[in-house]
Amino acid sequence: MTQQPFSRPGAIDLSGLGKPAPQAGPPAGAPSAPAAGGGSSYSVVVDDQSFQGLLEQSMTAPVLLVFYSRTRMPESGQLADDLETVVAEHDGRYLLGLVDIDAVPQIAQAMQIPSIPLVVAVVDGRPTPLLQDALPIDELRTALTQVAQQLTAGGVTGRHQPRSSVAPATDGEEEVVDPRYAPAQDALAAGDIDGAVAEYQKLVASNPADVEAAGGLAIAKVMQRTQGVDLSTARAAAAESPDDVDAQTMVADLDMLGGHVEDAFTRLVNLVARTTDKDREKARDHLLALFAAVGNDDPRVLAGRRNLASALF
Repeated sequence: MTQQPFSRPGAIDLSGLGKPAPQAGPPAGAPSAPAAGGGSSYSVVVDDQSFQGLLEQSMTAPVLLVFYSRTRMPESGQLADDLETVVAEHDGRYLLGLVDIDAVPQIAQAMQIPSIPLVVAVVDGRPTPLLQDALPIDELRTALTQVAQQLTAGGVTGRHQPRSSVAPATDGEEEVVDPRYAPAQDALAAGDIDGAVAEYQKLVASNPADVEAAGGLAIAKVMQRTQGVDLSTARAAAAESPDDVDAQTMVADLDMLGGHVEDAFTRLVNLVARTTDKDREKARDHLLALFAAVGNDDPRVLAGRRNLASALF
């Protein structure tokens, strides 16, 4: 899909925020159009006053920013509407900021937005481009589910509270996390990994379809298995015993925690190819558990499954 240029290309840079450019209206002769209304409990129309606070809320849970213009590119306005719907379905996993570049061009200019539509994910105050096309709503659902799975696997499990039912947090106040996940998150915060595993297991047992609980359980188990393990020692042991399933799966777990997902998958696929019988079954089962931690729709998992199938036959 052709994108509508807006500003100079380049990496997103927040340093320009707080230096507003002069406001500019829509192109001459363009009809006026309503902005997305922020009608969801998990979306807000972005303006100069709300923008900084929105970024600060990314320290609690992920924030999505959608940059759009109904006058310049109607498809981008539809994307903003569809994102409101999909974000609401995630029940606080994301907070959506709706940035109409005709209403607040200074924000798009400060962030050096190269074109619209653009969706940016902000986690812990750090922005990362996420989408640059006006995807159909079903593809949006798949994309945001995959992102949620990856965030959970990386230990990002916070949630936003509904804006319509909870007063905004004041300075020094923390937003309350979703009570379903609070016991597991509290356990992790206290360093009680065994307790976190037990809490996530309860959630999965009560609702096997809870993707975030399943992802949280998978990554908590990885943390449980790697507690107190020295990375250098583990790698040395794996290098000395390339067919030792325990040694290889330990390094795969450590790679997962370090964000080296594809390295972990490749190590175990190769192990499956080299081993037989119970060792092969053990290596395969461990790999399948890591697939679940990342998310079965993730492209890396899909590629890993293809490679696993080749290794098995």
